[in-house]
Amino acid sequence: QVQLVESGRGMVQAGGSLRLSCAASGFMFSIFTMGWYRQTPGKQRELVARINRSGGTECVDSVKGRFIISRDNAKKMVYLQMNSLKPEDTAVYYCNREGFSNWGQGIQVTVCS
Repeated sequence: QVQLVESGRGMVQAGGSLRLSCAASGFMFSIFTMGWYRQTPGKQRELVARINRSGGTECVDSVKGRFIISRDNAKKMVYLQMNSLKPEDTAVYYCNREGFSNWGQGIQVTVCS
C-alpha cells in the first residue's frame, strides 16, 4: 500500500525558511522521480520541484534560487528546503511520484507578511 506522509513546521514569517519532509512507503522509491506540489483554494495543484532517481533536480521559475529539493533513497525520504519565503508561497504542499495521483494529506504552509 502506497503511503506518502508530509511533515514540517507549517507557519513562518515572510523571508523565513522551512523544511518539508516526505516519508514514502509501499513502492520501490529509488526508481521513481519524486515531486513536491502545491495547491491553493480554487486553483489546480501545481508542480513546484522534481528530483529524478539520479538526483537531478528541476524547479519552477517562481521558486528557483529559493527552494531546494533533495532525496535520501536509503530512508525513502524526499525533502523541500524553502528559503526566502513569500506570502504567495502559502499553500498546501504534497509530495508524490511523478505521474501518479494517489496523494497524501499534504501539509499546510502559511507565510505571514
